Amino acid sequence: MGDMSQSSGLGGGFDLSQFYSVFFEEAGENLANFEGLLLNVDCAEPDDEDLNAIFRAAHSIKGGSATFGFSDVTELTHELETLLDRVRKHELMLDSVMVDTLLEAGDVLKSQLARHQAGAAGAPIDDADLKRRLRVLAAGEKLDASDLPAPAPAGPSVRVVELIAGPLADVSIADNLLEPFAEIPQLGTIKKADFAAGSAPGEGYVRFRIETLSPDDELLDLCNFYLSRDQLKFGPWPEAAAAAPAPAALADIPGFGLFDDEPAPAAASQPAVTVAPPVVSGPAIEPVAAPRAPAVTDTQLIAKPREKVAAPAAGLDSQTLRVSVEKVDQLINLVGELVITQAMLSQKVRELDPVQHQNVLGGVTDLERNTRHLQDAVMSIRMIPMAFVFNRFPRMIRDLAAKLGKKVELVTSGEATELDKGLIEKIIDPLTHLVRNSVDHGLEMPEGRKLAGKPETGVVTLSAFHQGGSIVIEVRDDGQGLRRDKILSKAAERGLPVHDGMTDQEVWQLIFAPGFSTADQITDVSGRGVGMDVVKKNIAALNGSVELDSTPGKGSKVIVRLPLTLAIMDGMSVAAGGEIYIFPLASVVESLQLSHDQIKSIASSGRVVDVRNEYLPVVSLRELFEIPDDGAPPESIMVVIESDGVRTAVLVDELVGQHQVVVKNLEANYRKVRGVSGATILGDGRVALILDVTALAKQARH
Repeated sequence: MGDMSQSSGLGGGFDLSQFYSVFFEEAGENLANFEGLLLNVDCAEPDDEDLNAIFRAAHSIKGGSATFGFSDVTELTHELETLLDRVRKHELMLDSVMVDTLLEAGDVLKSQLARHQAGAAGAPIDDADLKRRLRVLAAGEKLDASDLPAPAPAGPSVRVVELIAGPLADVSIADNLLEPFAEIPQLGTIKKADFAAGSAPGEGYVRFRIETLSPDDELLDLCNFYLSRDQLKFGPWPEAAAAAPAPAALADIPGFGLFDDEPAPAAASQPAVTVAPPVVSGPAIEPVAAPRAPAVTDTQLIAKPREKVAAPAAGLDSQTLRVSVEKVDQLINLVGELVITQAMLSQKVRELDPVQHQNVLGGVTDLERNTRHLQDAVMSIRMIPMAFVFNRFPRMIRDLAAKLGKKVELVTSGEATELDKGLIEKIIDPLTHLVRNSVDHGLEMPEGRKLAGKPETGVVTLSAFHQGGSIVIEVRDDGQGLRRDKILSKAAERGLPVHDGMTDQEVWQLIFAPGFSTADQITDVSGRGVGMDVVKKNIAALNGSVELDSTPGKGSKVIVRLPLTLAIMDGMSVAAGGEIYIFPLASVVESLQLSHDQIKSIASSGRVVDVRNEYLPVVSLRELFEIPDDGAPPESIMVVIESDGVRTAVLVDELVGQHQVVVKNLEANYRKVRGVSGATILGDGRVALILDVTALAKQARH
């Protein structure tokens, strides 16, 4: 190993660091392939092709890590190779304990690779016991009882967590993080520890001390609603973790002594490596905590996709080209500007004489068609199949089922359905909450299912499909369903306005209230009332909607609807007081000529409109945006929009047209505006605001 590293560094000063990003990306793919194949393998009759693919994944990681001098990764994958080689030659038979140990090894490899990707920061990961167990299994021996994992504790323990928020342009923004803890007592307590204002705008940091039962990913979901993920850093409180290193982002801030009261950790001894890995930007290999996975006996997961999706190839393919996300985003922005320029040209040429300028008009028509095709082609580059999301759930459900003592079968469909990369990344956490809820709250214990006349194994179904201009993701289970009486009782205890005359849909919506939980006891899986409210907020922030349906004793279904992309969308432009506004076309139900005797007043300020014997709440764009009265006639057109299953009537002056709009982030370029989700540039160069239909519907109801 050492000789290889040195020789590579001496031969003409050849720099291996240029290949780091490719290695880590391929290693991540190989680990995902390794884990997916292990989860699907049939221990009784393993497929030879699958066994060879598992071996090749470990072998590829070993070869790359040896080249770069990552000795810890090389040594662990060597032990993996020895065991897997005997398995693929059928000298050893796979069993559940062996699969659990291999999955644990995959987790340790993720953490080791993540450490090297971050520049070998922190102490090396201790994998001596894991390598010993792999050698025992490779020798054909059984692991002793002392090697098997201890049973998990019955409930979670309170953790003391350090949260560092920053960099921030205004450190007072961090006070928003106090809000969810005030609303949800079960979440724990949070206190501001100290802050650093920074020497320039955008360099402020705030430090919080949190005592909670919630895991870091749950806290991240909550805090991500107020600050972006790259502004949030979680870790153990220094007093609780004696050797906690200071985050690099804060270590350089003068006077911000976050860890001044802690002794400096001793430098860990590491094997010398000639080529020092730099911090690699791009998609990171997520470090995974590697506790021993519980052995699966009667509790098991059966992953059974309806349509088999080919596993990604474990290396560079001549048919593909690796391109950074930044370059794709830049290309999409340029195409967006091209769409705006094309719209401007189209608007100008309409004023020309069609007889004298026939060639110009024909050229602009061709330009419009080619621009649309180019736009579709570029947008397709960012589209990623839902398999990218679905493939992470078999392992999660397997571990969750083992922890809860349940039997779970995961069924997936529509893995080939594509969604924009930006949406894929933001929908992973909400879907994780929904799947965990289905397994924990929805599915009964095996004994309870037998008493109810059901199979012992519960079924969780994940499906995705296109519907109109949206993608629909469904999470279903065949569990006990929602209990209306229990939800109403819990809501009444929390002081929520409820009554027995509420429809089922209104009762189900109570689950999305902050802090609401029907769990009888708090566990490390759920019960703190965190999750469903965050799911709804995150999906609404993506211009999506979430619906819930349930049948007692039969199961529940959560339906998530999302736009295919947030970059370019179809919109309906309307005018109000001389200004142009855009409705997302997917939210528009119909448009009607308004007769003012249709509008009825309720109490002192509320108004409703009668549309075919259905009364809809009314909101006026002129009043909402406080457009000065120019003496124009009152609004005469009503646009009916739908959000979260509720319809609302919006009063406008006129309908301008329907066209594609390039979405620009208004908050990043200006600030958050009530009732507005973004902006776009029209063909005449003016800026038009894109309306937030969820906020409009809420404004009308209130």
